[in-house]
Amino acid sequence: MKLADLLSESYAAEFDEAWEREQTATPVRVFAVRLHATGCSLRETQAILRLVGVERSHQAIWNGVYQLADIIPDPPVAKPSRVAVDETAVKINGEWSWLYAAIDLETKLIPDAQLFGRHGTGPAAAFLHRLREKHDFSETVFLVGQFGYRTAISRLGLNVQVDYTDKNLIEKWFHTFKIRVDRFHNLWVDSRRSARKWIEHFVHYYNCQKPHQSLDGRTPVEEVLN
Repeated sequence: MKLADLLSESYAAEFDEAWEREQTATPVRVFAVRLHATGCSLRETQAILRLVGVERSHQAIWNGVYQLADIIPDPPVAKPSRVAVDETAVKINGEWSWLYAAIDLETKLIPDAQLFGRHGTGPAAAFLHRLREKHDFSETVFLVGQFGYRTAISRLGLNVQVDYTDKNLIEKWFHTFKIRVDRFHNLWVDSRRSARKWIEHFVHYYNCQKPHQSLDGRTPVEEVLN
């Protein structure tokens, strides 16, 4: 595939408003942000842009990640039969935070992921409450590996099942997420806000752009909308 074709495929016209006052062509900006989200460091992204004659600083590329995250739409409303939920610890500015996430076992969609300054029943309940507001979980069974989630889920009148096998899918997603974080952890030195922006963009990439072999090459969003 020619580089020009790749830039064209990476272009999303609905994101124009995010860079109305920027000088770099929109397809190049979208291309740079997606390179970063899919595994390239800022330095690597900067080097690739030089190949197409575009000179951008590390900060300019990172600002693009922020700008795009500000307008990323929520994933489509899902009505899953089984959802695995869990949390994982991440370090930001030398302090631990906890990322809560859920995954639809059938479509592989990540309906939401939220970062909290602590973990426990309170954050779990807050995370699940927002999930319930966005999606139809009336017939959904939540798969968890900790009995602590049962309190939070029962508060909301949801179905829960302790399952250590099928729940592995959310753990695999955390593993993929942390591979990316390991490359960019030095950027998370200012606040949880920067981490949240990066997480929003990564979830959008995973849901809308990353094809899955188990879905016959479709993305989770395409699977939900089918």
